[in-house]
Amino acid sequence: MSLLVLGLNHTTAPVEIRERVSFGPDIVVGALRALTEVEGVGESVILSTCNRTELYCHGNDASSERIGRWLAEFHGLKQEDLSPYLYVHEGEKAVDHLLRVASGLNSLVLGEPQILGQVKQAWQTATSAGTVGKILGRLFQHSFATAKQVRTDTAIGDSPVSVAFAAVSLSKQIFADLTPLTALLIGAGETIELTARHLQQQGIGRIIVANRTVTRAHELAEQFHGFAIGLTEIPAHLPEADIVISSTASPVPILGKGTVESALKARRHKPIFMVDIAVPRDIEAEVRELQDIYLYTVDDLEEVIQENLRSRQQAAEQAAEIIEQRSAEFMAWLRSLDAVSLIQSYRGQAESIKQETLKKALRMVANGTPAEEALKYLANTLTNKLLHTPSSQLREAGSSGQKELLEAANTLFQLDR
Repeated sequence: MSLLVLGLNHTTAPVEIRERVSFGPDIVVGALRALTEVEGVGESVILSTCNRTELYCHGNDASSERIGRWLAEFHGLKQEDLSPYLYVHEGEKAVDHLLRVASGLNSLVLGEPQILGQVKQAWQTATSAGTVGKILGRLFQHSFATAKQVRTDTAIGDSPVSVAFAAVSLSKQIFADLTPLTALLIGAGETIELTARHLQQQGIGRIIVANRTVTRAHELAEQFHGFAIGLTEIPAHLPEADIVISSTASPVPILGKGTVESALKARRHKPIFMVDIAVPRDIEAEVRELQDIYLYTVDDLEEVIQENLRSRQQAAEQAAEIIEQRSAEFMAWLRSLDAVSLIQSYRGQAESIKQETLKKALRMVANGTPAEEALKYLANTLTNKLLHTPSSQLREAGSSGQKELLEAANTLFQLDR
């Protein structure tokens, strides 16, 4: 059986590549089912976030080459153009990788908690799509338990560090006082909610939440005494915004250069600080060319984030020890499945011998043979048939000098030689 993960992340690929292989909510179910049709793939989960796209697969003959080719073709790319950015982990390394990802040790922000929710969502989506079986189901549940243990037993989550926190920290560097400012938050997911919370803690004057579903925007805006609008209303309200932070799952940009240019004119070129956390990007890259616009992407936040990580390094080392242990536990369970199959086959063989011998013994009794004689026949025949194959194999091992097999048999049968 093959267990592997193939993917790319913020350390191996720039945002321009990551956004080209992302899986939005509207296509991920179809992609999961298409992935399980790849030769050798029996189970699959797709994890696609701002910072990573990863394909988790299990099957009898899952091939990283075939899966990599599928990923490129699905997104209309040439495999040779995508391959330099990909990594592949198999077996125990794949297990270790997922446990590190779920625990936040493989994130742009070390120990950030949002990734666990994203991993759970990826598993739930794949489960609903029918592409999760016994192995990946057990593996992902194991990753959730491991992440919980890491959070409980270490201080990995004590410092308020996240992409949202980094975005707000950067805005504080540009605007010393957020009290008189207005922030436009585009999207209504977990990252935007966290961003709103950090902005409120920093004393932001006013929050506007824009979302495709206005009802959801209202729900979020109410928590922070903000104002909700639909995406189509953004051009009308953009001139009010001193800070724009966007994180949606839109496959195309929401803010274009022309819209931002018009907003700047209405503001009389009063600067706007923008952070585009989304992948694919919500804000056209050309917006960066405009004067009085300070546009940052998730990749630009890395330097800000690094300054907030020192307190988490020791906790990360402790977490790594937990992950190593939990990874070994899962691999032990996985290896035990081979033993389960072997035991079932052996018991089936013994059951067949028992039934055949029992029938003969019952026929003997029915034909007048004394019960004691029939029982002796049953015991002797059953013992001989059950021991025949192991005995002949052990004799062969002895004559051919297979000492390891003899020692294994001694351990297996608990013999006192």
